[in-house]
Amino acid sequence: MLGLVSVTFRKLLPEEIILLVSRAGLSCIEWGSDIHVPETEPINAEKIGELTAAAGLKVSSYGTYYRLLASQKEQFEQYLHCASLLKAPNLRIWAGTLSPAAADADYRTKAAAELSDLCKMAADRGLTVSLEYHRGTLTQTAESTAALLDCVAADNLFTYWQPNPEISHTDHLAEIALLKDRISNIHVFQWEHNGTRRPLSIGTDVWKDCTDALGGFFSDRDFLIEFVEDDSESAFLDDAATLKCWASR
Repeated sequence: MLGLVSVTFRKLLPEEIILLVSRAGLSCIEWGSDIHVPETEPINAEKIGELTAAAGLKVSSYGTYYRLLASQKEQFEQYLHCASLLKAPNLRIWAGTLSPAAADADYRTKAAAELSDLCKMAADRGLTVSLEYHRGTLTQTAESTAALLDCVAADNLFTYWQPNPEISHTDHLAEIALLKDRISNIHVFQWEHNGTRRPLSIGTDVWKDCTDALGGFFSDRDFLIEFVEDDSESAFLDDAATLKCWASR
């Protein structure tokens, strides 16, 4: 499915995001826990899930800010409860607070042990867990991500993927090749090396390579637009049109 990550528009109300995604002709939303669906507000989570479904949209995932070795397991219980009410099949969490280069063996072992516990908790509710693929965490590189996934070896554990603007296109394709079958969803954006946001259409050729490497758009993965030029609704609509065009090829 094609969709939007709600944190792209933190200033918009959930109802406004639902309308925007519907207007764009996309199919799903990853709801973030920081603004729109806090884990401490289960009644709100249930409401947002109902509003999403009523608009004919799917909840792709619950984008949490749970961090390994930094958050509390009691908080994860809250996330699990809200994910169920939201009707989110997956929870996205963060792989700690250290990059692979900064993390020693003890840190990695403890992170894997905690992650294993979280996956068991999620499995009890029929939910999957996916790691945010991000700099400054144990998922900064494909190799470190694969090592963490291997160590936990849970059937309901996956990773997201998104392009790191600091590395080359060739490196992006190598990351996908290493992680391909373990990638759940994709965060889609077009950034320059310095982090400047650009229209998605500029990246047509490089994204074609990436989506081809991922097996195309017609798989179980969701391709989710995240962060657009100038935080503009019109830029999002343009990017959504681009994404739909790519998927229809």
